[in-house]
Amino acid sequence: MSKRIIKKVAVLGSGVMGSRIACHFAGIGVQVLLLDMVPKEAVESDNKTARNKLVNDALQAALKSNPSPVYTKDVVKKITTGNFTDNMKEIAGYDWIIEVVVERLDIKQQIFTEVEKYRTPGTLITSNTSGIPIHLMAEGRSDDFKKHFCGTHFFNPPRYLRLLEIIPTPHTDAAVVDFLMQYGDLYLGKTTVLCKDTPAFIANRIGVYGIMAIFSLVEKMKLSVDEVDALTGPIIGRPKSATFRTADVVGIDTLVKVAKGVYDNCPNDEQRDIFKIPAWLEKMVASNQLGDKTGQGFFVKKKGGNGEKEIYSLDLTTFEYKPRSKAKFATVETAKPIDDLATRLKALCAGADKAGEFYRHFHYGLFSYISHRIPEISDEIYRVDDAMMAGFGWEIGAFESWDVLGVAGTVQKMKEAGYSVAPWVNEMLEAGVKTFYKVENGKRLYYDAASRSYKSLPGGDAFIVMKNFENQTVWKNSACRLYHLGDDVLGLEWYTKMGSIGGEVLEGIQTSIAKAEEKYKGVVIGNDSANFSAGANVGMIFMLAIEQEYDELDMAVRLFQNTMMRARYSAVPVVVAPHALTLGGACELSLHSDKVCAAAETYIGLVELGVGLIPGGGGTKEFVLRAADEMHEDEPDTITLKNRFLTIATAKVATSAQEGFELGILRKGKDEVVLNQGRRIAEAKKSVVELFDSGYVTPVQRKDIKVLGRSALGALYAGINGMWRAQYATDHDVVVAKKLAYVMCGGDLSEPTAVSEQYLLDLEREAFLSLCGEKKTLERIQSVLKGGKPIRN
Repeated sequence: MSKRIIKKVAVLGSGVMGSRIACHFAGIGVQVLLLDMVPKEAVESDNKTARNKLVNDALQAALKSNPSPVYTKDVVKKITTGNFTDNMKEIAGYDWIIEVVVERLDIKQQIFTEVEKYRTPGTLITSNTSGIPIHLMAEGRSDDFKKHFCGTHFFNPPRYLRLLEIIPTPHTDAAVVDFLMQYGDLYLGKTTVLCKDTPAFIANRIGVYGIMAIFSLVEKMKLSVDEVDALTGPIIGRPKSATFRTADVVGIDTLVKVAKGVYDNCPNDEQRDIFKIPAWLEKMVASNQLGDKTGQGFFVKKKGGNGEKEIYSLDLTTFEYKPRSKAKFATVETAKPIDDLATRLKALCAGADKAGEFYRHFHYGLFSYISHRIPEISDEIYRVDDAMMAGFGWEIGAFESWDVLGVAGTVQKMKEAGYSVAPWVNEMLEAGVKTFYKVENGKRLYYDAASRSYKSLPGGDAFIVMKNFENQTVWKNSACRLYHLGDDVLGLEWYTKMGSIGGEVLEGIQTSIAKAEEKYKGVVIGNDSANFSAGANVGMIFMLAIEQEYDELDMAVRLFQNTMMRARYSAVPVVVAPHALTLGGACELSLHSDKVCAAAETYIGLVELGVGLIPGGGGTKEFVLRAADEMHEDEPDTITLKNRFLTIATAKVATSAQEGFELGILRKGKDEVVLNQGRRIAEAKKSVVELFDSGYVTPVQRKDIKVLGRSALGALYAGINGMWRAQYATDHDVVVAKKLAYVMCGGDLSEPTAVSEQYLLDLEREAFLSLCGEKKTLERIQSVLKGGKPIRN
């Protein structure tokens, strides 16, 4: 990568996107200058507070928004605010200037005129436009400006949506493009997609086509809003917001604007008429039914018969809001139990009812459209898939979906149904090439239409996907697979619902460590599912407890504890690569690993108190051990222990990997945050090799853990009783919290004592088992199993 260093970024425009882009840069440690207009009512003699009111209000609104745009609250200290009139000159000292003002070419050009007065030659200047042609914005600018100017289209919210489209002009220096592609990937954690300067670029061109095509099917097939959202959400690997809810969130006016932009600027698009705005959609815009921003769109919240707010959906025929109705289709009900998305998609598209007909037309139209966009919007098919997965939250890309349904068979059915495919697809099939992607030696290849051959995806070894090593399977059971990832490193993943950890997963962890100790350097534990793991299999715990099988329950808890200790005290490095939900038992596994390579978006914590239990897989023991190591002579010993106790007792979950350090779950100087989730497993593999090659030695089990006994126990009990009296804790909360306190203080010891890990594990297990016999605990577990939140009583 170029030696260009980004220390300071100026963001021009503090609206929804600008303020959140500023927060994301601050979150990765960059100094940010956020500027916007001086309020109209402010005068030159006003103080800074009055003149910066617009930008400061916007930043505060962003910081209060949910989900949060920052990894930790203190990153706001890296953001300095100002206004275009008083502070534009300060951009001279910034390495990258990002324009994020209103989507009007004339206003953007005015801003760039000001930028040229102060910008230091050689610094990056980019626009976050979502649709204005990039080359038009560069017109009339200096040669140095043009050379360093590019489109950088972030998706909202920038912290969570991983897509960053890079759109150069003919004047943009190739080195600038290369830098932005790599910087976005490595430092911003983005899937960077190189786009051509075509209307709506890649993601919005395909995404808005998909929405408008569904609107067309709604009219043809007489489908309701509720039916469409039931058909186009998680069941086909799309976000919960599906179609109409997504439109409400994005803004119906925004959707219409993008669609009109494509219609007006793409006269040769074979599906141009799809982008015509239906009369009912025009009516919604005219009546200000724009979605969340105006409080009503395809959905609205109203008071129901019980006085509580309920969601009503729009009847597109009568234009009245009606209580939501649960859509039911035989095909969907049959496919729901199928966990594997590829298998589920086949079942859905094969359906004989209205749903099956919808899925066929939907996919045939999508496949036809993407085939004709190569090479118009992208020369490579993988860029289209990357854009849709990272920008619109699709689990698999469009070309990948086509592979799943079978390219040749689907093309034949498409032609029979009146859908065309681009000539290059026919040529591909005629040449005997049957898929758009294939895997060879653990590496994924894509079909390149221009050269009529397969090429390696860029990034190579930096992006490891476990399932690509299926032909290098070392061992498996019905829940797990263990692969050889190369370089003498094993990789373990499991496929249980929500990544739950039961007996077979524990067997997988034990087996992978044993096999690694025989002839490998170590083990990486991770996966590419939506979540790493929601924790231990509470369903199994519930069944054993309800049937009072306490001996079996005791054996299950011992197995969990022993497995965690096996990970800690193996003869080879064990590195865990979590992402998204990493709760309960998954957090305990992370606590006991040699290193954690966590995605920035990792939500990790010990949540067992929420169901009336304490962490029973070594998590409580580990927090006691860490508290003992953190105790300082210049402060009361109970302070550190109390903080650790409260983290477990309140079931705190880190809202980012960075916050995981603040909660003491991740270890400073040892564990690592990987901004780009796709690089996480490769980084973990690298860490295994580094740990092994530097002379890895099996750690020695601890027998010197200082526990405080009665002196701390009394203080914790007093605090618990105070919470109960203030009605912050229920009777059952008190029972559970006191059990936790007892374990964390090492029991009813008369004085501080050094104990072993096994001593604490035994206390932890005994407390866990006793709580499994509590009626209230079983009620809470049952509530969770039914899909609700833990009940409080």
